[in-house]
Amino acid sequence: MRNTISIGLLFLVFQIIAQPGTVSEHLKVDQFGYPPDVQKICVINNPTAGFDFEAGDFYTPGATLQVVKAADNSIVMSGPAVAWHGGASYDQSGDIVWWFDFSAVTTPGTYFIYDPLNAKRSFTFDIRADVYTEVLKKSVRMFYYQRSGFAKTAPFAYDWTDGASHLGAQQDLDCRLVTNPVPGTSKQLQGGWFDAGDYNKYVNFAYEPIHDLSLAYIERPEVWTDDYNIPESGNGIPDLLDEMKWELDWLRRMQLANGSMLMKVSVTDFSAASPPSADSGARRYGPAQASATRTAASMFAIAAIAYNLSGHPAMQLYADTLEQAARKAWYWLIANPAYSYYNNAGFSSANPEMNEYQQSSAQVGAAVALFALTDSITYRNYIDDHYDEMHPIQWGFWYPWESIIQDLLLYYSVLPNGTTGVKNAIRSSFTNSMNNSGHLLPAINGTSCAYRGYMSNGDNVWGSNRPRGHTGSIFYNVIEYNISGNTSVYRNAAMGYINFLHGVNPISTVMLTNMYDDGAEKPANEMYHSWFAHGTNYDNAITSLYGPAPGYQPGGFNPYFHPDPSFSGDIVPPELQPSLKSYKDWNTSWPENSWEITETSISNQGSYVKLLSRFVSTPCVKTITNAYDSGFGTLRQAIACANAGDTIKLKLPPNTTLQLNSQLVINKNVVIVNSLSGQAPLHCAVSGAGIQINGGQIVHLHNLSFTGACTNIIQNQGNLHLHHVKFDATGVTSNVLKNLGGEARVYGVVELKE
Repeated sequence: MRNTISIGLLFLVFQIIAQPGTVSEHLKVDQFGYPPDVQKICVINNPTAGFDFEAGDFYTPGATLQVVKAADNSIVMSGPAVAWHGGASYDQSGDIVWWFDFSAVTTPGTYFIYDPLNAKRSFTFDIRADVYTEVLKKSVRMFYYQRSGFAKTAPFAYDWTDGASHLGAQQDLDCRLVTNPVPGTSKQLQGGWFDAGDYNKYVNFAYEPIHDLSLAYIERPEVWTDDYNIPESGNGIPDLLDEMKWELDWLRRMQLANGSMLMKVSVTDFSAASPPSADSGARRYGPAQASATRTAASMFAIAAIAYNLSGHPAMQLYADTLEQAARKAWYWLIANPAYSYYNNAGFSSANPEMNEYQQSSAQVGAAVALFALTDSITYRNYIDDHYDEMHPIQWGFWYPWESIIQDLLLYYSVLPNGTTGVKNAIRSSFTNSMNNSGHLLPAINGTSCAYRGYMSNGDNVWGSNRPRGHTGSIFYNVIEYNISGNTSVYRNAAMGYINFLHGVNPISTVMLTNMYDDGAEKPANEMYHSWFAHGTNYDNAITSLYGPAPGYQPGGFNPYFHPDPSFSGDIVPPELQPSLKSYKDWNTSWPENSWEITETSISNQGSYVKLLSRFVSTPCVKTITNAYDSGFGTLRQAIACANAGDTIKLKLPPNTTLQLNSQLVINKNVVIVNSLSGQAPLHCAVSGAGIQINGGQIVHLHNLSFTGACTNIIQNQGNLHLHHVKFDATGVTSNVLKNLGGEARVYGVVELKE
């Protein structure tokens, strides 16, 4: 018999949906996207001044714009483009502007804005809760690339691998006093972060980023995960804390035995090389100064608070080390209360000295952090005696150039044992400034910035992205410190600054380098940095082999830019432009001096990271590798964020016991299973029941081994299913399992050791 087999070939035809029209940068959106619950405004511009006006790049939107789903070109919303201020030209940008509000679109997806009359569309963008998660990771990884004395290797560094830098002859392992570089002055001062586009390291220039990053963790510890693909990832400690530790360990090396702090580590000239490991210039340190000691006292103390909150015993021990360093610095300052007037002798690099007021401000901030750590009346008295000498209180004016002392004053205002009158005065001053200062709430209510990221024109200076991020954080502080119940106004105001930095600006540029793989269609392609210098393989994200590493924030708009006098002619742009068009995407060194526009800094980066972290959704990790009781990746966090019916898998490191130091309440249907061989050990050290299962909940426990020093290991009011579970009653003062109206069922072997 002959069988005929008929084989039908099925061809899968993938249709590529062609999007209508062509992309126009006149339709400006956040190129990464938006969380679902925030205000979403597309800004449309038509130039009246600047390089685009001179080029004749004019645009008037149609009466109706559309939000279009990129997957199938379906229209999900239509609406009008509304003229900003009745068609007036915005003086900071030289544009007539329209706003298209599409806040009503909240369904997750990928979209673009379409102008059917002109057949123009915006860049695509996403709407989803975790839209900024990867962006935050890339922006924090900037600090990894900035590590001095640390080899950047695969798989962590991707295309930006390099050997450990600045460990050669008379460099950071043999760093000598700049005014007396003899062997007898040698110190080991390796580690830390490059401050900016050069490879120098400054104590005072670490002041802002260490505070911004520490407060970002203190305010929202739950968003900081352990998966940023840095060498420490997967160790159970949030990678932000791992990264900060690299800088803090260097700061500790800069502290002398008497508590005072050395000033800086730097080459004496402007020499550098690409990549950093090729830089062989001798490096020197600047002598100890009161200013560096003041900033370090505050940095050590605020970081200690963050590490204490981590819930990790090793990091809490590190917090103790930082607290002792902060106290040593404080004691030195009490014995040596004078200000420093450092003259930078021997160096051509930047002088990081602070004026008297800035030094006073740093010491008041240090007192706040030390009081929060210790509850000592000594520090509270210092705050109470000096807080009203701080500009925000003295002037009644809160602004982005004193962000750290402002943050710390607000932090003091919620400490339970702070002086009530002082706390009220701080909150009153902040409230009054927010309500009445022209750059704060009046700028939001009056829509003063056509691009929704207002700063006064005088604040658009060298490094302007830093105060722009800090201004956004000023608005979010209203929410963080419970100043006003009208949170949506302040949240949307802060979001406007994020959107501005993500492309809703006059030049439609995302103020982060090389973010093409993360959704940006027009990121910064270049920045001033010795590693990613002009003419190297790291020069340009499009035209060179690698481009700069992703996630660096360049300096920002600077209408005060001029090249060196030896340069003939103007550079247009950034010269001869309105403030918010005074930018060029380039990195050429002297005599063009691009560093005044595009140079990065850890201060810029810290400002941005802190603001962005406030809009990052909290991840729910349900594979548990963290054996501690609290913090990211713990069983407690997983139960809190899991949905009913979820399975939580334990994958603990070898020879590790999961610790419960306070009662764990299970208030939803869950399955908890050991995903490795054998039984995962859990130990409760609780006064009372270690685990409470609430009534009505169905809980399955698989392949677990319980020990405890508690009354009961499990107190059950629900429906408990035990699969291959072992109980050790040693140390338990009553029954290992106590049913209070609940029901427990046993599957397989369940052991009880008396």
